[in-house]
Amino acid sequence: MLRLTDVQLPLDHPDADIKDAILARLGIAADELIGYSIFRRSHDARKKSAVMLIYALDVEAENEEAILQRLRGNRHVSPTPDTGYRFVAQAPAGLAARPVVIGTGPCGIFAGLILAQMGFRPVILERGKSVRERTKDTFGLWRKRELHPESNVQFGEGGAGTFSDGKLYSQIKDPKHYGRKVLTEFVKADAPPEILYVSKPHIGTFRLVKMVEHMRATIEALGGEFRFQSKVDDIDIDNGQVRGVMLAGGEYIAADHVVLAIGHSARDTFQMLYDRGVYVEAKPFSLGFRIEHPQSLIDRCRFGPSAGNPVLGAADYKLVHHCTNGRSVYSFCMCPGGTVVAATSEPERVVTNGMSQYSRNERNANSGIVVGITPADYPGHPLAGIAFQRQWESRAFELGGKNYDAPGQLVGDFIANRRSTEFGSVLPSYKPGVHLGELDSSLPDYAIAAIREALPEFDKQIKGFAMHDAVLTGVETRTSSPIRIKRNDRFQSLNTRGLFPAGEGAGYAGGILSAAVDGIKVAEAVALSMTGA
Repeated sequence: MLRLTDVQLPLDHPDADIKDAILARLGIAADELIGYSIFRRSHDARKKSAVMLIYALDVEAENEEAILQRLRGNRHVSPTPDTGYRFVAQAPAGLAARPVVIGTGPCGIFAGLILAQMGFRPVILERGKSVRERTKDTFGLWRKRELHPESNVQFGEGGAGTFSDGKLYSQIKDPKHYGRKVLTEFVKADAPPEILYVSKPHIGTFRLVKMVEHMRATIEALGGEFRFQSKVDDIDIDNGQVRGVMLAGGEYIAADHVVLAIGHSARDTFQMLYDRGVYVEAKPFSLGFRIEHPQSLIDRCRFGPSAGNPVLGAADYKLVHHCTNGRSVYSFCMCPGGTVVAATSEPERVVTNGMSQYSRNERNANSGIVVGITPADYPGHPLAGIAFQRQWESRAFELGGKNYDAPGQLVGDFIANRRSTEFGSVLPSYKPGVHLGELDSSLPDYAIAAIREALPEFDKQIKGFAMHDAVLTGVETRTSSPIRIKRNDRFQSLNTRGLFPAGEGAGYAGGILSAAVDGIKVAEAVALSMTGA
């Protein structure tokens, strides 16, 4: 097959135009075209009056070698690359040893899936509940202010990504096309097939719930075992080698290969690992607020007269500003047509995050507006970033009224350093609720100054971004893990053999796709280690 790239067509083109574009690009007659499929579709909205769709197409035609020879030098026509996935090993018959996977976020699920597909029958441990039970507990905080510390936005089957926009794209380098394997498995698990070709695929929470259940069933059918409400309290390390894990209930599970896919909020597990001597170091992360605007404003600014076109959907944005105080402020986890959600996992703390459903049809757009910080801002200890996060989460709880309401302020008042007393045209989506006031004491002074400087600059890129009635809700602290559990080129801990730190919690991913890809890589490393390859 042939891969054609940069095929540009008008936004509302008829389907027949794709075939015509293929014939024109290849210089062939209609009867020489056998078939085609869309590999990728994106859009170019730089000229708002004429938004263009841009395709990458996989084409089957007669005499493909002759076509390539005739069009040699054309960088937009090439052989279609092989993106198929191939397993690196297969479990030997009668293998008694079973790997343990801790965590059922995207990284843990894909580590478990790949190991199961290779015949290793993994035991998958999750401190939280199954995805549907966990969803009920999460709604308990949003609707009744009832926090379940082991079952919430952060903990439970599906991981933190379940309550997010469900974005399935990443900027990671992926020469082995692991991302394609992830998307293909998601489609098998009932994700919409379009995620295989749209440039910024997403799923949304309700669809993710069903997909997670499908993937669990697949793993179990292959011999894997899921154990919920099975928190790992301790890890058995003998002379630098993992020998097993101890569960909170006292049960011991022997294992020489343990995948650590615990997510960025497993603070007690981070402490346990540090206490056991596993090498851990502090790493940069970011903190800030969630900002909400009318989604219609973002659509008009991005798409002009094409706003509302169903092919384009709800518009997103990506912004960054380098401040005079040396800090960088950027948009994070932008959720078109979504909601701001309560995402704490600890009592008497407030944490915000954003999520969208598949339809992305809620009234507001929201995004994190966050400031980059480094271990120099919280020096002294590898786990000091956790204490730093907790400090601001506890402060947000106080400012919100000590009932899990979040503190908020209108953007216009925040820029003018003026207390907010009532909402305007933008009503916040955060549940349980938003308590208006001043946000100056909710973050470090340098972060407040940086965000206050950045918002008017963002308005120059998206007119209306600094509108008075837009709402800031605090605080966003769980942008990424505050630590890194370093690993070697065999994906094992630097000083603990058999321990495979993985995903976002270990500091090696950020988002559903990159975490899932890391899960695949670590599963392969485990399989090679267990077979002596």
